[in-house]
Parts: sequence; structure tokens; C-alpha cells
Amino acid sequence: MPRLILFNKPYGVLTQFTDATGRATLASYIKIPGVYPAGRLDRDSEGLLLLTDDGKLQQRLSDPRFKQPKTYWVQVEGEPDEPALEHLRHGVMLDGRHTQPAQIERMPEPALWPRDPPIRDRKSIPTSWLGITLTEGRNRQVRRMTAAVGYPTLRLVRYAIGRYTLEGLGPGEWREIKSISQD
Repeated sequence: MPRLILFNKPYGVLTQFTDATGRATLASYIKIPGVYPAGRLDRDSEGLLLLTDDGKLQQRLSDPRFKQPKTYWVQVEGEPDEPALEHLRHGVMLDGRHTQPAQIERMPEPALWPRDPPIRDRKSIPTSWLGITLTEGRNRQVRRMTAAVGYPTLRLVRYAIGRYTLEGLGPGEWREIKSISQD
């Protein structure tokens, strides 16, 4: 039976097990041999990362052809207006191609752990939170999308991949799913 690990990747950790320059990696947190990340999460992003020992499951979870929805909680600089949100919903131009339609909603600030280092607080510029669900995964896509409509991302936390969520996991914590459905 394939193994599936849900891991809450802290800020500053690379989504790999080794690094020649000594940066923090998954090896500091997960001591299970033979599991590999199903997809990536940037070093400056936090949140849910799935790891498995099964190549077919890894592909199904990470390959864009399978359109696995990924939900992010995103703190942006400023307060996006409705036209900016509609632009995000319908797709923005990145690298000469439009992004796929996305689900975008305003959300209250989630109850999250403090980030280390903390987000810079600027008294004169408000921030707000968005829930963003995508079915594609271009390089740094969420950050690039919010910047394209004038609201740079300050903090990005991946909350869910498909039906799997961060629920109950603090930063650096993981749990193994005992029964894996073939989503």
C-alpha cells in the first residue's frame, strides 16, 4: 500500500532532502526513507506538502493534467477591489499566456502560527487575506498573479491539495494517512 505523508512545511525550508549549501531541507523533519514530494512549494512559502513512496500517486497528485485543486491562504499588501478580484478569477497574463480561471474569495485573517521571520508591518499600508484555489501550478504563480493586479503577496500558506488539508498540523509537523482513496 502506498504511503502518503501530509507535512506542514515551515517558511525557509526547501522542498527537497539535500542541499549542497546547507539550507534547511525536508531531511530535518521527515526521517522516512523512500518518500518524495508530490509537487513543490517555494522556500518562502509555507503549508501543505504531500510526500509519497508511490510514483503513480505522486504523478496523480502533482501533474497539472489531473487538475488537483490547490487552495492557498494569501496575505496581500493592500485591499483588493472587486475589479482586481475579477481579473484574478478570469486569469491574468503570465509569460505570454493567461492563467486558468481561479476561485478567489476574501477571507478573514486565519488563525495561523507566527511566521519566523515575521511579515514586515507597515502602519500606513493595510493588508488583507484571500483564499485562492488553482488547478494549475506555474512557477510562483500565486505571487505573480497577485502582483500582476497590484497587490503583492506578503505571506503564502498552502492550506489544501484536493481533499487533504493542513488541519491539525503545526509548522514542521507531519502525519501519515493510513487509507488512501484513489481520488
